[in-house]
Amino acid sequence: MWRCALPPPLRYPTVDELAARAAALVDGRPRDARLRRVGTSRAGTPLWLLSIGHGGRQALVVAGPHANEPVGGATVLRLAERALADPRLTEGADVTWNLLLCLDPDGSRRNEGWLSGPYELGHYFRHFFRPGFAEQPEWLPDGAAAAALPETRALLAVQDELRPLFQCSLHGVDVGGGFVELTRDLPGLAPRVARIAGSLGVPREVGPCDALYWPCLGPAVYRIPPPHRGDLAAAITEAAVESTWFHPQPYGTFTAIVEAPMWGVTAVEDAAPPADADAVLRAVSRALRADMRLLERLLERIAPHLAEVPEATRLLAPVEDYLLVCPGLADAWDPDSDAAAARPLPPLSAGHLAGLRIAGRRLALRTAGLLHQVVRGTGRDRAGVLPELDRIIDVWCAEYRDGFRARWIPVARQTEYQAAVVLDAFELAERRARALARSGEPELGAQAGVPMHLE
Repeated sequence: MWRCALPPPLRYPTVDELAARAAALVDGRPRDARLRRVGTSRAGTPLWLLSIGHGGRQALVVAGPHANEPVGGATVLRLAERALADPRLTEGADVTWNLLLCLDPDGSRRNEGWLSGPYELGHYFRHFFRPGFAEQPEWLPDGAAAAALPETRALLAVQDELRPLFQCSLHGVDVGGGFVELTRDLPGLAPRVARIAGSLGVPREVGPCDALYWPCLGPAVYRIPPPHRGDLAAAITEAAVESTWFHPQPYGTFTAIVEAPMWGVTAVEDAAPPADADAVLRAVSRALRADMRLLERLLERIAPHLAEVPEATRLLAPVEDYLLVCPGLADAWDPDSDAAAARPLPPLSAGHLAGLRIAGRRLALRTAGLLHQVVRGTGRDRAGVLPELDRIIDVWCAEYRDGFRARWIPVARQTEYQAAVVLDAFELAERRARALARSGEPELGAQAGVPMHLE
């Protein structure tokens, strides 16, 4: 694993800092780096694409697809520095690196209340923002032709222009472990992820709830099933709905989604069989239902005062999504429910159960944090719910900290982990493309304009 000796990031960059640092890289290496505007967000923020090298094949890396996952911004800057420092990553591979600095800059700005720290769980969740499903730019609920968001349309246009050999979407896990999701199998990636994670002290998540029913290609590496049209609940809980991850696949593009954790939990690595999975699942389902009922009652108390909050509609969109989806999730995880009988859970490890416990608490904490912001936005707690919300957030964060021993992973290590996984995944994909070329078979991404068969 190649490393460079550049100063590590101590905190996450903001949207404006990303653009400024990318421009500085271009100023320093104008022959090797270019920065162009490929779109504009709904609020008028430029969407910047930083390109490094002049290779004939294209790699596309997308940062900031989810507003509360800022590690990708630091990672694309790191990848740019490495590509500029090491010609093996550009000329040596005949590849141009195209780095989309932030796909959702408007949502990312709303997270700047916690972005520079202190990196404490309560501070994070009280300032957390992630838009509702309809405003998340990677999803295509009605297909690419009907994409409504300008950010989505900009990414689709870049994909159609570049027809990349390799695409990577950079995501973050607030509490848990790192894992990788792939649109195609990539033999050899799982042991590389294990080596990178082990060297940096990053736990690997052996059973993330997103991939609960997916093929496992090795510890913490999963293959996303073919996409399908799905309702809102499916889109939020199953990433195998139509998305920009699969859009360029007719060009032969290989897509990897790399998840890096902010607070790591060692328990999510435990592949051992649990003592009593059904008892844990019942407890998780019962807690999720109770938590969401509690938050729904608090929302009912807050609702009469929302006319005073200009941003209430946008803050409440994800709240409504969570309130809609969580009962179905609780049923899917409950071994006594009809939903679980209709679609039985796969065999679960202790790590799976830890991941489900963390996921249930995450959904509730995000909802509580968003309600906390709505109340603060009124300027006065007319419904008298702020003390209760503060207590709830403190108690639930303490469960992460004390019960799960969640520990902060410094931004530098998050970035190093994610960048290293991206480079290793690219190396394996590029090696596969070269092998196909030598064998006379079509090279992934090389035949622009000739769609390949979808797997």
